[in-house]
Amino acid sequence: MSGHSKWATTKHKKAVIDAKRGKLFAKLIKNIEVAARTGGGDPAGNPTLFDAIQKAKKSSVPNDNIDRAVKRGSGLEAGGAQYENIMYEAYGPNGVAMLIECLTDNRNRAAMEVRTALTRNNGTLADPGSVAYLFSRKGQVIVSKEGTSEDALMEATLEAGAEEIEDGGDVFEITSEATDVIAVRTALQEAGIDYDSAEAAWVPSMRVDLDVDGAKKMLRLIDALEDCDDVQNVFANMDASDEVLEAAAE
Repeated sequence: MSGHSKWATTKHKKAVIDAKRGKLFAKLIKNIEVAARTGGGDPAGNPTLFDAIQKAKKSSVPNDNIDRAVKRGSGLEAGGAQYENIMYEAYGPNGVAMLIECLTDNRNRAAMEVRTALTRNNGTLADPGSVAYLFSRKGQVIVSKEGTSEDALMEATLEAGAEEIEDGGDVFEITSEATDVIAVRTALQEAGIDYDSAEAAWVPSMRVDLDVDGAKKMLRLIDALEDCDDVQNVFANMDASDEVLEAAAE
């Protein structure tokens, strides 16, 4: 099992039970609103909205909140904000490369929050293009191990474009081309296999191996960034053994 996958899985589980559930809900709701504005309010005809709703439901966001977000995004209810996507490139401790995805209605606030979180936690902003080339846009589908197997997942998703299935402890992580993520998710549904989330992500082509001290510093920085209201996702090319990650999380 790769340390990266274990770290991603730990993050995934942590997000669901985190004490900062209010912040998580707000970010998931924002995603739904933007998806509805971009592709319409009908999940059946808008796969991005379908997946945003699915992720919110899996994280226990109340249905009323989801419905209102869809209505705001599609213009059926007042109060929707004009959000824009911003990507920041950065370096963390030990030269770890980072991509920070923001969704914001205030570019200046987002920039200040990201810069402050980096500065306080041994990180620095990088010049545009200096980090992005180390990552590729990929599709990632997270599936609980309960009730399924790696063989069953491979059989269901191989023809849909699945490239790799990683063991992430309690879950499997299926990687595909970003353009195939909907096909992979649909293949799982047709096979009767439930999934936790399906979305495009930035996957590093090379990784930086960390010891316990380095992993602790990186996890602290990622937590600080994810605590920013405008930050939606943080991707890093860190890697570490299971033992190192467990020690760093204590």
